[in-house]
Amino acid sequence: EEASSPSLGKDRADTVIIGGGCVGVSLAYHLAKAGLKDVVLLEKSELTAGSTWHAAGLTTYFHPGINLKKIHAYSIKLYEKLEEETGQPVGFHQPGSIRIASTPTRVDEFKYQMTRAGWHPTEQYLITPEKVQELFPLLNMDKVLAGLYNPGDGHIDPYSLTMALAAGARKYGAQLNYPVQVTNLNSRSDGTWEVETPLGIVQAKRIVNTAGFWARDIGKMIGLQHPLIPVHHQYVVTSTIPEVKALKTELPVIRDLEGSYYLRQERDGLLFGPYESEEKMKLQESWVTNGVPPGFGKELFESDLDRIMEHIEAAMEMVPILRKADIVNTIAGPITYSPDILPMVGPHQGFRNYWVAIGFGYGIIHAGGMGKYLSDWILEGEPPFDLIEVDPNRYGRWTTTEYTAAKARESYGFNNIVGYPKEERFAGRPTERTSGLYDLLKSKCSMGFHAGWEQPHWFYKPGDETGYKPSFRRTNWFDPVGREYKQVMEKVGVIDLSPFGKFKVKGTDSVKLLDHLFANFVPKVGSTNISHMLTPRGKVYAELTVSQLYPGEFMLVTGSGSELHDLRWIEEKITRGGYKVEIENITDEMGVLSVAGPYARQVLQKLTNEDLSEASFKFLQCRHLKLSNIAVTAIRISYTGELGWELYHRKEDSVPLYTAIMEAGQKEGIDNFGTYALNTLRLEKGFRAWGAEMNCDTNPLEAGLEYFVKLNKAADFTGKQALKQIKEKGLKRRLVYLTLETDNVDPEGNESVWHNGKARTIVIGNTTSGCFSYGAQQSLAFAYVPMELSKVGQKLEVELLGKNYPATIIQEPLVLTEPTRMRLQRKGDIPKI
Repeated sequence: EEASSPSLGKDRADTVIIGGGCVGVSLAYHLAKAGLKDVVLLEKSELTAGSTWHAAGLTTYFHPGINLKKIHAYSIKLYEKLEEETGQPVGFHQPGSIRIASTPTRVDEFKYQMTRAGWHPTEQYLITPEKVQELFPLLNMDKVLAGLYNPGDGHIDPYSLTMALAAGARKYGAQLNYPVQVTNLNSRSDGTWEVETPLGIVQAKRIVNTAGFWARDIGKMIGLQHPLIPVHHQYVVTSTIPEVKALKTELPVIRDLEGSYYLRQERDGLLFGPYESEEKMKLQESWVTNGVPPGFGKELFESDLDRIMEHIEAAMEMVPILRKADIVNTIAGPITYSPDILPMVGPHQGFRNYWVAIGFGYGIIHAGGMGKYLSDWILEGEPPFDLIEVDPNRYGRWTTTEYTAAKARESYGFNNIVGYPKEERFAGRPTERTSGLYDLLKSKCSMGFHAGWEQPHWFYKPGDETGYKPSFRRTNWFDPVGREYKQVMEKVGVIDLSPFGKFKVKGTDSVKLLDHLFANFVPKVGSTNISHMLTPRGKVYAELTVSQLYPGEFMLVTGSGSELHDLRWIEEKITRGGYKVEIENITDEMGVLSVAGPYARQVLQKLTNEDLSEASFKFLQCRHLKLSNIAVTAIRISYTGELGWELYHRKEDSVPLYTAIMEAGQKEGIDNFGTYALNTLRLEKGFRAWGAEMNCDTNPLEAGLEYFVKLNKAADFTGKQALKQIKEKGLKRRLVYLTLETDNVDPEGNESVWHNGKARTIVIGNTTSGCFSYGAQQSLAFAYVPMELSKVGQKLEVELLGKNYPATIIQEPLVLTEPTRMRLQRKGDIPKI
């Protein structure tokens, strides 16, 4: 390691990175390599202090998510070349890794993961027990049913990796200063920061918190409570084992998922690391309340083998030679966990130019890719691809310390749990963020978790099999969702949409701001439209409904998971453009009920003197009115595509409003419906969803959103020029609408799409979302495919659970929306339902 004397070197910087673990050093390396001048990293003790130095150093291409695979792949490719680039050895071993399936459900999970691997470039194979044994001859094969094999996986020495990244960062001009402790942070009115240290102040254009388990302490300096907690992670290293020493090639890393541990070769012995259950695992909760003890850096915790004994026994059964091995070292050190185990990476809402890269449960495999991802975002003003799952703004005020602790326990214990579609995890729920209807509805339905909120997925009736029963195939909610679908299509249904993100925008520049922000026209007073915020490169950053309630006063509504993600973007535009506008987040104060179905008007009309007729209250109009003497803002819109209104009201009015609607609709046979039925209804109508059909990986033209994008409007909205170029060059792929011939399994999204060409059957695209259509009685999906294969009638195949099912591109939508059906009826046409 190059010696570093404590000095600041300079009192001004473009970017100050706080924390010298592998993530912070990777960011310094990537920013400097990309040509950014004045990159300064401040580390309070020495590089790798904290979690990096004692990590087990595992590297894997595998990830169940979509784009996190890209992060893993970039890291591995970087680590392969780093020694050559910097002259520093990194101790990188790539013997491959095998995840072991020892139950039929686990085999299903592997097939489920393989359907998501086909359209990614990284190598991954489902292998037989015979192949598992060939690759890892020391296994007891009694329980092994299959393996998921990633040939490029392995492990790296975390200390050497960080030192190589540090050498690279210095080579390209970054300054790494340590030991220099950050003692305070002051934000200035122009958006820059003063970073205080015992050696003086550095003025920075932006700061990035990469402080590992000190990240909370850094956050507290500016009044932020980052939801992070240190977990005690133990691993064990054995002495030389003759059978290991005798091997000609290094053993692949194995992950015994039922035993919940990883095991790899360490020189001529083995290294073994378990994840205990949430009851047995240990948190360092005192650090959350009192801060990390001063001076803690390269210390470890007291080891506790009793706590991991059942995992040791499982490992000895799976790898019998372990029984004879001596333990020479037990490492018990802190790893930082966020509530959902994923890191928080990106700019933070509420604080200009404050960025984070914190909460890394798997810092080594993420360090390379996240350094590059964040560097690209900082330099280009938008993320290089979509990673909303690691957006720090997915958490908010509702994320209490108790919640963080409960979730960290659960996430640690669930490290190797089966990853089902539509997964729900129940620790720490409900949060304080319940809608006004939660107590009334909680016993009647299966609730889902959405950005802190509880929201009904589907409702129970006598005779139903209740509760959460996850499966890779159709399960207990399949028939009830069909019943709710029918309810909305034939009668009238009510759904709680309170988790929507809701903002009020007003001020002299409000129209000007929204014209610049959105690709659609600004709606007139009393009207609503669907509008998209685009990135400078013309990708879809967000989709919102925009209503102009009074002249210059707007309500913006977005999905629950996008609330602070969208708010941060809008606030940044306001500040940068100097718009005279106030924006207020009213998400938690407002409840939302949607009433939809052919009898929706009949039911609501009983509760008001306002004329709700088609002539008086048209589609995409909004107005204030009273229902049963309760003030609501009513918007004539419905994500079901049926006749419906969304009713925005004070949260405390939710119960009386809901009760009045339910009583008024008795004659019409009114009933509840949940988000699963809503998803089916929107897919049948061909409605796109943000996060599935569109996000920062897609442009609105390939997503089929031309109707909402007004390239001819006068305002130069963000992304307009990029979109014109995209249109000129022509599209390479397009979103298509598929029906599938399946059996007991339905598409979810992110499955591989195959085409049987002249030469061979190859993967040509991927689904984005899917479901069973109760109207057509077959499966339905959206998918991205190359332009030449995007015509109606094109035959394709979609892979589900290891089997390719026939699929056909059809004309969308499957079911016309109610406003379209009415329009056709008025013209004398017979619309399709």
